[in-house]
Amino acid sequence: MAPHHPEDVRMTAARPPRRAVAAAERTRQPTEVRRRLIVEAAVPLIAERGYASVGVRDVAAAAGVSVGTVTYHFGSVQEVLTEAMVLHIERYYAALSEAAERAGDAAEALRLLVDALFTEDTDRHWRMWFDYWNAGDQDPDQGFTRGQAQRYGTWHQQIRSLAQWGVDEGEFTCDDLDGFTVRFAALADGLALQRLRQSPPLTTQDARRHLNRLIETELRLM
Repeated sequence: MAPHHPEDVRMTAARPPRRAVAAAERTRQPTEVRRRLIVEAAVPLIAERGYASVGVRDVAAAAGVSVGTVTYHFGSVQEVLTEAMVLHIERYYAALSEAAERAGDAAEALRLLVDALFTEDTDRHWRMWFDYWNAGDQDPDQGFTRGQAQRYGTWHQQIRSLAQWGVDEGEFTCDDLDGFTVRFAALADGLALQRLRQSPPLTTQDARRHLNRLIETELRLM
């Protein structure tokens, strides 16, 4: 962790009396609150500019704090961006889980999951997701890679649990739930990448149709 930056002590006093003061600077907040504020501010920056294009000054300006405050609480800008991506991913997949939980049965839950994966708004998520994976490929830190793998494992478990629910309730049969899970996740990623690049063109409706076809083919209705 970087030492406390002198700029952090002076910045409130240096401001003109009538200038609006950021909420984070009006009171001395606990470390975890300040860290969260900085991480929250980084999420839309990544969405707008891409993971590799966000610097520590960008994060500080968005959070309404000094650069010294950011470097005091985080060892590097990558640490900030990684936590921001984790926060975004956790929220995104929590929303998917909530959509599936509203279903009356597993077949409906899978349909709702597919619908939530591909909307006009989810292009933003998929762009951030691929940026995150590319950043991991370029970084030698094994902890970063392990974190990505853990989050992917959680996503696989979410898919598999819905399929298992349907099998347990006798809605459909499947000879290879693990294989279905891998193929569903891989197809979702591939369709998302094609959707972003539009080469060849792919609509959200077609992306959903391809995933639903996989479900119908591999999870045989009873």
